[in-house]
Amino acid sequence: MTVHTGVAAAALALAVASMPADKRYSVARSAAVVELRDAATRTRVSILPTVGNITFDMQVNGHGILWWPFASVDAFESQPKMSGIPFIGPWANRLDEQAFYANGRRYPFDMRIGNVRGPIPIHGFLTTTSAWRLVDSGADDRSAWATSRLDFASHPEWMAQWPFAHTIEMTHRLQDGALRVETAIANTGPDPMPIAIGFHPYVRVTDAPRPEWTFSIAARTHWLLAANKIPTGETEPIERLIDPGSPPRLRDYNLDDVFTDLVRDPRGRATMRVAGRRQRVDVELGPNYRAAVVWAPNPADTGRGSQRLTGPPVPVDRGDFICFEPMAGITDALNLAHRGVYRDLQYVAPGGEWRESFWIRPGGF
Repeated sequence: MTVHTGVAAAALALAVASMPADKRYSVARSAAVVELRDAATRTRVSILPTVGNITFDMQVNGHGILWWPFASVDAFESQPKMSGIPFIGPWANRLDEQAFYANGRRYPFDMRIGNVRGPIPIHGFLTTTSAWRLVDSGADDRSAWATSRLDFASHPEWMAQWPFAHTIEMTHRLQDGALRVETAIANTGPDPMPIAIGFHPYVRVTDAPRPEWTFSIAARTHWLLAANKIPTGETEPIERLIDPGSPPRLRDYNLDDVFTDLVRDPRGRATMRVAGRRQRVDVELGPNYRAAVVWAPNPADTGRGSQRLTGPPVPVDRGDFICFEPMAGITDALNLAHRGVYRDLQYVAPGGEWRESFWIRPGGF
């Protein structure tokens, strides 16, 4: 069930009680949480704009399909971490040095600021920011939605690390039991801005033990990684990693792997899937998500994939989830593009906008 506490729960209950009983789509708002509802499919989506604009809960017929290891919203707000469906930017995944390249220029990070950490910086610094502002929410006879906005340029400590002024608008829309997450990035600065953002959905099914979950990855190409999990530039057909025979099961894999050449349907979407006995969750990537990272750490630390690598140990959560991560570009896309290794880095021109969506679509619940 959805977990809310204190004043937020009381406000949310009051808002829900005031809704017309015969309305399929509705929105409930509390002091912190925005909840989208689809009565026909018994689906609820809970968003917390004040913590990274993260979708922290998605309930389908009483089943939670997102991994979110917190007892309450209060606990999450006090000590947030990657879970649910976090946004990651201004770059996603790893960089191979404490700097990035754009427009032929090297931009070193000022490590004294403290918002970029480690010799291999990972996932930017926006994941749990409180700077998002809810600008619109509503429902009609077709969907329920909530739109939040982030003004990057108003934060000097961010601009010092990523000197590209821009705004981000993110709309979560619940329609026909599926969640669409649409992101629009407007370049308000004078220079072309590279787009290297991504999302990190932690999805799950509940009708089978995790080792028995099957999965599919709609991609043709697997990138080989160095010990620091940076792509080497070498690639191989996905069949070299994922058994093309019977549906692969998570018990046989230990994944933290990068995929491109996504296989798309006539709408341009690439669909990744995890399935239990009858349940399934599809993550559909729109065409401007050019890559996918799949992260599924094996609790036994065995199996095929790039999760087990040499180097210092990195603590990871090994919960009941698999992450199909929509990415605008591969890991280290900024720096590998500068070196000519990666040729699909996207830019948005001054005054222009980058826009794309992905969908979380459950079935069988």
